[in-house]
Amino acid sequence: MPPSERLRDHVGQGATTVAAHRTRRRLRADRARQLADLLRRQLLTDAFPDGALPHEDALAAEYDATRNTVRQALDLLRAEGLVTRQPGVGTVLATRKYPHGLDRLMGLAETLHEHGRVTNEVRATVPVPAPAPVAERLRVPPGADVLYIERLRRLNGVPLSLDHTYLPLDTGTALLGADLENNDVFHLLESVTGTPLGHAEINLEAVSADAHSAAVLETPRGAAVLMLERLTHLSDGRPVDLEFIRFRGDRIAMSGLLHRSA
Repeated sequence: MPPSERLRDHVGQGATTVAAHRTRRRLRADRARQLADLLRRQLLTDAFPDGALPHEDALAAEYDATRNTVRQALDLLRAEGLVTRQPGVGTVLATRKYPHGLDRLMGLAETLHEHGRVTNEVRATVPVPAPAPVAERLRVPPGADVLYIERLRRLNGVPLSLDHTYLPLDTGTALLGADLENNDVFHLLESVTGTPLGHAEINLEAVSADAHSAAVLETPRGAAVLMLERLTHLSDGRPVDLEFIRFRGDRIAMSGLLHRSA
């Protein structure tokens, strides 16, 4: 075989080897992400009551994975801040996420009552001219005053969410003297209107924490937060509460029960 052909053959074999190596790395990374998803679910559902994960060898045997794959999966969970490594103990739960249901219309204190006390730091309560998107959704004239409320909400003293709320002034004014620090707005709205809440339209997406939100929520700037936009209506159909809620992504896990229509 001429030297030029031997060189091309050698290069071709090298390219095949590199491609195979990259494929193995990709497959291992894919497998690590899959394992991280399974372990995350177990952590969120208290499958490890003492907060300590099984040894890497035990995880490798249980999930038919290599130790390298297990280590990569644990690295992913550490990067999320969900677990940490303790010398002499192993991998343990670093922070707890609380379940927030999406299948019932409830305030935060109602939703998390089993997990502790929700308190509100009221950062602003002021009438403001309604921005066009707010006026449209609350069905008030453009530029008409609405009540704006900003609250930092804590669970057992730990920052959980930053809530920006807009209320029509006819109902919002009645909340100015209410105890917003210790009550959900939902409960107060039903009290002042004498009408139960009916339904809400929601939109949920992941966004990065801006400088202001990060500082208030005590989380790194750029960290993932869950943005819940919710427009709540009274039972008679009137829109009464437009909220933009930023939840710390490392504190809250959204859940719901969905049914397939016949």
